[in-house]
Amino acid sequence: MKSKAFLIGLLGSCSVLAWNPATAQDTGFYAGASFGNSSVDACGVVPPGLSCDDKDSTIKFFGGYQMSRNFAVEIGYADLGKITASGPGGSLALESTAWEVTAVGILPLEKSFSLFGKIGLFSATTELTSTVGISGDDTATGLTFGIGARYDFTKSLGVRAEWQRYADVGGDNVGEGDVDTLTVGVVVRF
Repeated sequence: MKSKAFLIGLLGSCSVLAWNPATAQDTGFYAGASFGNSSVDACGVVPPGLSCDDKDSTIKFFGGYQMSRNFAVEIGYADLGKITASGPGGSLALESTAWEVTAVGILPLEKSFSLFGKIGLFSATTELTSTVGISGDDTATGLTFGIGARYDFTKSLGVRAEWQRYADVGGDNVGEGDVDTLTVGVVVRF
């Protein structure tokens, strides 16, 4: 809860600085893709004797509009990965994807390097499949937030690294948990 309050405060502080017409070169559309790892604290509830893997790879696609030097709005799609559990009687898998809309507060530290915080909403779909005939799906809407850093090689090409949390992904049919992602990606400005 304290981390959510801190991120909301950080984003609020950045948005106070958001509109500065003198920095028009810092505005415009951008898009990118990120790759990395996802994890869910799910294996703690798996009964003894079953193997569990709650880490997987993740991929994200995003696009946005930077309104000023310190503020952007972003939409994105993320494949949040798969959780698997198996034992003598069979196996099951939970797979999640999410759409998101976030506000991004940007803190430039140098001409080419900046830190950012983001907060917004996601809509995730989670599907449960198994080898023993159990299946189900859930759709959840919730809070997402994260922090990261961006480095621009040129005016139109950069790289960014970020940590992001999707809170309470899943639902009554498949279970619920927080998904954390750690990614590195490329950003192209138009």
